[in-house]
Amino acid sequence: MSNTVIRKLENKDINKIMSIWLESTIKAHEFIDKSYWENSYTIVRDVYIPMAETYIYENNDEIKGFISIINKEFIGALFIDNHYQGKGAGTKLLKFVKNIYGKLTLAVYKDNIRSVEFYKKLGFKIIGEGPNEETKVFEFHMVN
Repeated sequence: MSNTVIRKLENKDINKIMSIWLESTIKAHEFIDKSYWENSYTIVRDVYIPMAETYIYENNDEIKGFISIINKEFIGALFIDNHYQGKGAGTKLLKFVKNIYGKLTLAVYKDNIRSVEFYKKLGFKIIGEGPNEETKVFEFHMVN
């Protein structure tokens, strides 16, 4: 029987969530050069994670994913271990933070079709689109 828990990020979790972030962001964004993500690692770890409220999805004491909320509204990150995707962890994390924050917004790359469809399935609507400031690749702006 598996034991699943969602809890707040602790300092001891940083290396694991950053490993999940790097592996899954490279896989989900094959249309952006992998060096961009590798070069973003430090700023994500040292700036974005500390400024967000981050919740960890654990199964049998192993971190399988996380979600980060910035300014009590913006989903700055939702990443699931590549080997654990499609098993409901992302849905559970999203529903968990919806119960806490209510209205949520996000930006997702237009070419990340799997994620766009995931958010639509969970009630998010596209309210705009435009190029990402750094990558210049088009993204959708969504709200639930």
